[in-house]
Amino acid sequence: MPAISNIRIAGSAQDWAHQTAAFIASVSERAVRSHGRFIMALSGGSTPKMLYQVLASSEWSTRLDWTKIYFLFGDERCVPPDHPDSNFNMAHTALFHPLTLPQDHIFRMRGEGEDPSAVAQEYEETIRQLTKTPSPVVPRIDLVLLGLGDDGHTASLFPGTSALQETTKIVTVGHAPTGIRSRLTLTLGVLNRAAMVLFLVTGKSKVDMVHRVLEPDSEEDRSLPAACVSPESGQLVWMLDQAAAQGLTKRLPHEGDA
Repeated sequence: MPAISNIRIAGSAQDWAHQTAAFIASVSERAVRSHGRFIMALSGGSTPKMLYQVLASSEWSTRLDWTKIYFLFGDERCVPPDHPDSNFNMAHTALFHPLTLPQDHIFRMRGEGEDPSAVAQEYEETIRQLTKTPSPVVPRIDLVLLGLGDDGHTASLFPGTSALQETTKIVTVGHAPTGIRSRLTLTLGVLNRAAMVLFLVTGKSKVDMVHRVLEPDSEEDRSLPAACVSPESGQLVWMLDQAAAQGLTKRLPHEGDA
């Protein structure tokens, strides 16, 4: 079982979004106090979209110091930034544009690039410059947001793909089994170097996979991409709603509000 530091469960999806926003606000405040800024890698998908909309709402938009926050992406489909399947496009629509965030605080993956491998290398250099981390040292991101796919994938690290086995690069090319196949993704090396990794999971469709990752019954479960995320010296937090958590059977280490 991965080294879980915290599993948190909210009652409803709306409660989940507000508790997660509060959690991120707290983590960002600590990072800014510690080293003057906060670097967060965003996730795509419908669950993060709900969170981003809450963060951009009038209730939450003034609770974070956006002038000290810098945005990376955990993965991206190889599509232009205005494509409906672009993770950047979703984040721009739900978060960046409503908050009128400065462009020099947003570092997107160039999904439209002709050579995904070259773009992955380019993004690795971007992360190294932002974090002032020379190669071969692995950069430390303050917070990485991750989702959980129905097949156990996270970011664009899919079961049985070479991206999951990458050990020297911090950004690589991922390959999805369906949809837009070619992706860009952070690798396990940089995910497991993060100060905080936050899994964002809601809905009853995730019940089986949440159970398999958090209460594995086999080596197959333990080798799922999401189960391979285990920060070496950081924290791993799962933010679930009741619907996603209903398949868990064991006593949770830190169940409660964010």
